[in-house]
Amino acid sequence: MRNNRTKLFLENFFVYGLGSILAKIAPVIMLPIVTRLMPDTFYYGLSDLSNIAVTFGSAIAIMGMYDAMFRMFFERDELEYKKEVCSSAFSYVLFSGIIICIMLFIFKSYFSVLIFNDEKYANLLNFTAVSILISALSSIVVAPTRMENRRKIFVVTSTISPIIGYSVSIPMLLNENYLYALPTAALVTSGIMLVFFYGLNRRWFVFNKTKLPLIKEMLKIGAPLLLGVVIYWIFTSCDRLMISKLLGNSFVGIYGIGARVASVSQFIYAAFAGGWQYFAFSTMKDSDQVELTSKIFEYLALVSFSAFVVILPFAHFIFELFFTGDYVEGYIVFPYLFLSPLLLMLYQTVANQFLVIKKTWPSSLILMMGAIVNLVLNYFLINTIGIEGAAIATLLGYAASVIMSVIVLTKMNLVRIGKRMLIMSAVLVLFIILWRLISPINIYPAILLALPTLIIFGYLYRQDIRIIYRKGISFFETKKKAENVYTDGQ
Repeated sequence: MRNNRTKLFLENFFVYGLGSILAKIAPVIMLPIVTRLMPDTFYYGLSDLSNIAVTFGSAIAIMGMYDAMFRMFFERDELEYKKEVCSSAFSYVLFSGIIICIMLFIFKSYFSVLIFNDEKYANLLNFTAVSILISALSSIVVAPTRMENRRKIFVVTSTISPIIGYSVSIPMLLNENYLYALPTAALVTSGIMLVFFYGLNRRWFVFNKTKLPLIKEMLKIGAPLLLGVVIYWIFTSCDRLMISKLLGNSFVGIYGIGARVASVSQFIYAAFAGGWQYFAFSTMKDSDQVELTSKIFEYLALVSFSAFVVILPFAHFIFELFFTGDYVEGYIVFPYLFLSPLLLMLYQTVANQFLVIKKTWPSSLILMMGAIVNLVLNYFLINTIGIEGAAIATLLGYAASVIMSVIVLTKMNLVRIGKRMLIMSAVLVLFIILWRLISPINIYPAILLALPTLIIFGYLYRQDIRIIYRKGISFFETKKKAENVYTDGQ
């Protein structure tokens, strides 16, 4: 039983994670090229603002239906019921997405000023509105591929999608169409993926199988989660809007570059998120589910903190190597934004316990409190220390959410965190403070701080590292033997 669960987690972690990483690695690799094709940080800032508007709008349109679909899909085994769940979710998102799109078209002057600080970007808002609808629908039609665990398809499409995007954006940038290049590429890519996955999964989406009672039931699960999604948006995007208002769109561009480079940490997060949801719901009825989730939480924290400590000394060097001009200043936000998605990953690991027991409101409340911390700190820190303040506010907001969720779930006996996790966290905080005070630019002093930090991490989890290493080796050896047997049989 335990071996099967280990295999399930590792397979989903690596396969779905690989797909998500392939989709995310191309934008990071292409970033130095894109920034050199743009005349300054201003246009990248506008594209970044368009992207955060799409993220927010599609979250409103989806209304938590994606997570509700996953939860309801595994509730019963009847095929007809599963089709009704998928069809009902699709119909709802189609309707809500069209409504949002129309509203943005009608009030485009107002929203152009709100998002881009100028009414003259109304046409850019039109692109944004259509992208919201397409992005929301794409999220729903891709869901059956994951729920059926069709891994190869996910990996292939994740590889192709960024190629499509840059085949659109690069020619537009070369033709000096700086304003629409990146938003158009995102729209075209989402549209192609929507058509492909709808064709692939069309048997799950039949309009006459839409059931209003199912929509209502899914909204009971999904609507409280919407608050969480909106709060995630506040964490990842509201800082950009505040920077735009307080400092200008050029600083949004610098911050956006720092955030994009920092998104390399999302390779870890994407690998986790891709496999976690299927794994979590597949094992939610196991007798040792609490112990299992707690261990995964600590192991992911170990991986996240270690990756952060390893890469931090090279922050300024990386930006000087790949970027020029004002873009280099993005190095100062990189460390905080690198760690932030990893804290989000830790939060989602433990907060999934609320979803398992069908009580999502505590998760939303905790996230809301973390978002309030983020917003308040953003206001004061941006005015005080600029874009670095926004990055620090984001990190502290996530940290507050993780701490509160662990405290609540511990009292509910839904998670158990050991003392070594507390020690590791304290050591990490001390490392960050010393790095910022002593050497945010020079590599060697930062490395001297990083080495003892990693040694302490390894010592705290030395036994677990040995066990995981042996299981990992055993997993790959078993898989290799199975492949050899299959090859010999051919």
